[in-house]
Amino acid sequence: MKRALPILLAIAGLTAVAAFGGWTFYAGSSIGGGWSSLGPIMLYVVGGLLVVGALTGGLMWLAFHSARHGYDEPYDVNRPGGGRPDSKV
Repeated sequence: MKRALPILLAIAGLTAVAAFGGWTFYAGSSIGGGWSSLGPIMLYVVGGLLVVGALTGGLMWLAFHSARHGYDEPYDVNRPGGGRPDSKV
């Protein structure tokens, strides 16, 4: 029972988020000109989504790359080479 409760809460939370997302799409169809008014700016919407996705992916790659190569390790001024294992000193 201890393991089932967090799983059930997570499922309930995801269901609530999905229901809210569905409601926003339904309610958005009656605001202004509806979805048909997005036609002239759809290129900018899709372009913005692609740029944000690429930027997110690039920054995540950079974070994992720096962590994998030891750039995130603290520098120790009291040890030769800063105490990093890959130092050539």
